[in-house]
Amino acid sequence: MAKKNSVNPRAGMDVDSFKKDIEEHLRYTLAKDQYSSTAWDDYRSVVLSVMDRLHDRWIQTQQGYYKSDEKRVYYISMEYLIGRLLDNMLVNLGVQDVAAEAMKKVGLDYDKVRNAEWDAGLGNGGLGRLAACFLDSMATLGIPAIGYGIRYDYGIFYQQIENGFQIEKPDMWLRYGNPWDVVRPKIQYNVPFYGDSHAYHDDGGDLRFKWQNTHDVLAVAYDTPIPGYKNDIVNNLRLWKASSSSSIDLKSFNQGQYIDAVRDTQLNENISRVLYPNDKVFVGQELRLKQEFFLVAASMQDILRRFRKTNDDWRKLPEKVAIQCNDTHPNLAIPELMRVLVDEEGLSWDLAWEITEKTMAYTNHTLLPEALEKWPVSLLRNLLPRHLQIIYEINRRFLQQASEKIGDDKGKISRLSIVSEGEDPVVHMASLGIVGSHKVNGVAALHSDLIKKTLFRDFYEIYPEKFTNKTNGITPRRWLKQCNRPLADLITDEIGEGWVTDLDQLKKLEKKTDDKKFMKKFVDIKQANKKRLAEYVEEKRGIKLNEKSIYDIQIKRIHEYKRQLMLALYAITQYNRIKANPDEDYTPRTILVAGKAAPGYTMAKLFIKLMNDIGEKINNDPDVGDRLKFLFLENYSVTLAEKMIPAANLSEQISTAGFEASGTGNMKFALNGALTIGTLDGANVEIKEEVGEENIYIFGNTVEDVDRLRHEGYNPWDYYNSNEELKKAIDQIKDGFFNEDKELFQPIIDSLLHKGDYFLVLADYAAYVETQEKLDKLYLDQKEWNRVALLNTARVGKFSSDRTIRDYAEEIWKVDVKK
Repeated sequence: MAKKNSVNPRAGMDVDSFKKDIEEHLRYTLAKDQYSSTAWDDYRSVVLSVMDRLHDRWIQTQQGYYKSDEKRVYYISMEYLIGRLLDNMLVNLGVQDVAAEAMKKVGLDYDKVRNAEWDAGLGNGGLGRLAACFLDSMATLGIPAIGYGIRYDYGIFYQQIENGFQIEKPDMWLRYGNPWDVVRPKIQYNVPFYGDSHAYHDDGGDLRFKWQNTHDVLAVAYDTPIPGYKNDIVNNLRLWKASSSSSIDLKSFNQGQYIDAVRDTQLNENISRVLYPNDKVFVGQELRLKQEFFLVAASMQDILRRFRKTNDDWRKLPEKVAIQCNDTHPNLAIPELMRVLVDEEGLSWDLAWEITEKTMAYTNHTLLPEALEKWPVSLLRNLLPRHLQIIYEINRRFLQQASEKIGDDKGKISRLSIVSEGEDPVVHMASLGIVGSHKVNGVAALHSDLIKKTLFRDFYEIYPEKFTNKTNGITPRRWLKQCNRPLADLITDEIGEGWVTDLDQLKKLEKKTDDKKFMKKFVDIKQANKKRLAEYVEEKRGIKLNEKSIYDIQIKRIHEYKRQLMLALYAITQYNRIKANPDEDYTPRTILVAGKAAPGYTMAKLFIKLMNDIGEKINNDPDVGDRLKFLFLENYSVTLAEKMIPAANLSEQISTAGFEASGTGNMKFALNGALTIGTLDGANVEIKEEVGEENIYIFGNTVEDVDRLRHEGYNPWDYYNSNEELKKAIDQIKDGFFNEDKELFQPIIDSLLHKGDYFLVLADYAAYVETQEKLDKLYLDQKEWNRVALLNTARVGKFSSDRTIRDYAEEIWKVDVKK
């Protein structure tokens, strides 16, 4: 047990100090006692006690960075899906058991306190969750880093299922405030919009520009501590909240025009009001562009303020500052840094460009051309006039440089142009990111290879040295030690605790596959996790799960390329088989799906309705019983993932090959002892290399096969007509078997049969079903299934986000890793 702190009792890491601190915060900070306190008060008193133990470390860490004047990493992301923080903070401080015991002595139940916390849903999915994992790893590795984002009043919507349909409700994560963040009212920056760009000549006769007559919005800093694992380092996540830069117009107010007086204030504050959902395709919206520049401009001012404290030579900026843009959203940082250096600091264009390019780096997260951001020139001209001028100049110089390499290839020059041609020109933000950064990375080996061969081929020919791969990873602190404590404890008992910060040590578990005592514990833990999830499902849905069945889980954004539809067709096929031959033996299976569809993505929302209707039919059929269940669990979140992943036997990673950039759910499931059924897409390729092809269940068309099928002329009718089970499943959807409204699911039928089945669901269906049959047989041999499950856990050490961040640090950011 940790020793008491005699100097500062609020920093004590023992049970008694924690207990006293919780009690004092309840009474003296919150003005409550045991009679008047609510569950939220109890939770806040615990959080405040944890924050007491973070503050000294937080201050000392930041002072240390300042004194050593180390190069810092600035990670700019529109999304951070950080989830609940209490467990994470206690695990990384190494006092989870101490805190739990202290709560018990106060009369609090740890689980009830933990469940009072609202998920901080400041992200749509993988992009935001990756950013959260990266923050954890940067702190654990001792990298001087700050994450920048937006403090959205409303995170990703709260999903309710009503009559099978997704209904979006506001995510009120801040309804009672956020006890984890500290507002910094003295750290505020003006963020300008609109106005005009004024040309003039400076004293030396050089042409200069000044952005003037702007409408300014205030960015106010809110800081959240990010502790490393047991290393006393606490980094910072700084989120910006929009506020009005001017007070209420008293003249209007006094004249009774209250609405006019507060209108501008409300419009300004709208910038940080709501997180935009991740839609099927990129749709330009003025508010979204405002959000992106708001984040970039506030963060850039903060970064440069910190640099100026200890440096007065702008040439040293790349030696002290590394800025990583998480996807295209922050790429406006490139023209913004140029504007500051050229317009405000008076640097020459060439020097400013050299500094900017060496400072910036860009991560690409998509292979879908339609999902890449493209901002209308007309919108930029109105909202950010000076930045549009800078983008045009960047583009002019780049195309001039490119033409020297590739000659007069007008087609290629047109494809390379950052600004498109035509009546409604747009700015391609990915192209801007490539041209203005010194490194551009994909997030899995296949993804990085494909962007060089397809999406950014022309850029790769000019800048081969810029392109690199950084395969994504997950933090083992949250995705094993926190979310699956029994398995984490078993592993620690066997091989020590070193795996928590060196996940490759899990390889030591390979020799345990023949250890009967260990394997029994391993299996019992999985079974207990399945039981916990079954209890949750029964409480929420009133449906009892067969805990001996295969828990077959797909959790991710609902999207056509992720092919939840193929899993639904498989569920129908299994149902039809049982109905046709009810006396046969079947490997029992529980199929669980969770995920959110963007509010404007009609097809994805229709998938949710279809899955719920299929589940309604299957789950209420007495002929099926507990041999098959199909459920869609509402309001997928980090917290729900922490329940589902440890319980999974089988992980569904079935995207159309060539569409998933990486995926990280695949890593989380494998780490927790689930087998994977998947295509050779994203990080599945590397998981196969690590766990061995005999320990992962790969099926379907490869990237090359997909290209060949399209080239030869793919006809989904051929597959429909040649596979009776597939035909029957599709016909049942079409003919009203699952819903008496025969027109309801017609768009799904059209997409599969009449519009070309773009995501090749029918082409991969037979191979998918055949692979599922192999898994059914394997599950009957529990010894072999569990051996493969343990090998998956033992062999995925590569997919720690610590490894990913080491790679970024060494190859892109050029910063030292302390551990």
